[in-house]
Amino acid sequence: MAIRLVVFDLDGTLIDSRRDLADATNALIAELGGQPLSLEAVTAMVGEGAAVLVRRALTAAGLDPSAPGALDRFLAHYGDRLTVHTRPYDGIVASLETLRSDGLALAVLTNKPGRPTREILERLGLARFFSQVIGGDSPLGRKPDPAGLLSLAAQADVTPSATVLVGDSPIDVKTARAARAVVCLARYGFGLPAGGVALQPGELAVDVPSALPAAIRSFRPDIGGARLPETSQSHT
Repeated sequence: MAIRLVVFDLDGTLIDSRRDLADATNALIAELGGQPLSLEAVTAMVGEGAAVLVRRALTAAGLDPSAPGALDRFLAHYGDRLTVHTRPYDGIVASLETLRSDGLALAVLTNKPGRPTREILERLGLARFFSQVIGGDSPLGRKPDPAGLLSLAAQADVTPSATVLVGDSPIDVKTARAARAVVCLARYGFGLPAGGVALQPGELAVDVPSALPAAIRSFRPDIGGARLPETSQSHT
């Protein structure tokens, strides 16, 4: 069965949001009397939702991770900075245009709350590409729970095996596997651990956003996996 639905993670896959996330995190830390964290430190905490980021950051700053109102204050600080520095990765817009012209349905599944997710997509001119957007605060829960991905496949009237999840972190890989969907690891993002992620035969990986259409076109379940272009590899 050919791929019919491509689902994208947001941070580290569609957009480079590191600076704005770090600035909002450090604004919260300063408000609570702590010292700022480095961009690299905050980036390593991203991926499992805003509440987890706040707990990790406050702990790293030597502050109370359960400080009353901390999550709401972070979301307020971040709301003021959604697209100050955040931009789509180079090549993402062209790849989305190509995938859509190939007749594929496109959607977003992120652990970021839904409201800022939709606002970022609108501001950056990306919302027009996606038929559905599910954030981490939906009733379907957060990745790696596969419920969101399965819901997107059902809404698009496609099977999980005809769905590919593009994401930059081990959480995205786990989510796709749990849903029995196709994995496409975005290695250009910031969610990979230092040791990388070991992929299984037939799972996709790309090193640049411009390689996405060719990698997804190359997937052939009837020949047992992926015929990957030179810009992609099946393992890290």
